[in-house]
Amino acid sequence: MFHSSVSSISFSFLFLFLLLLPNQNGSSTGALSADLINSTCRQCTERSTVLSYNFCSTSLQAIPISHFTNQQGLAIIAMELATQNATNTVSRIEEMLSSGAFDAFDIECLKDCLDLYVNAVAMLVNSIGAFISEEYSAATLLVRTAMEATEACEQGFAAKKEREATPLTEENYNLLELSDIALCILNLLSFHLPSL
Repeated sequence: MFHSSVSSISFSFLFLFLLLLPNQNGSSTGALSADLINSTCRQCTERSTVLSYNFCSTSLQAIPISHFTNQQGLAIIAMELATQNATNTVSRIEEMLSSGAFDAFDIECLKDCLDLYVNAVAMLVNSIGAFISEEYSAATLLVRTAMEATEACEQGFAAKKEREATPLTEENYNLLELSDIALCILNLLSFHLPSL
């Protein structure tokens, strides 16, 4: 299926890239470990109105290679996590659409969200390619645009005033936070990468 092949190809490329990625200051990448993740997440939560430190730290630390890379590697990991989340959400929406448990209004909203998330997956995959190609402003724009899919999806359901929450609120918020981590790291790197 399209979703699993994109993410497996993407993650395979990530691991190869991160293993070859030199550390910015020339020291051993193993020495960076949790300190870089904690420092990065602390800086990102100070700059963000939506990001939780625990969510950031837990998300990045869940990927074993994150303990052996530099901040550029963390940026790619964050983009990969956002891609995986958006891909999983596409599958979840497809399941919801085939469940028969939603009314006509919800089905239309779910279809709109499906389109938004399919586009978000493509943008996030392209953001990784742009970052690796050193097109940093393009990577930032692509992540920011993918992030906007979450708000558009939520707003589609908001037309039904009696609804307290959409059926995709959790997925939307997770993608919002994962994208925010990636954007923050891209911004932190702007001081070290001349093209950003």
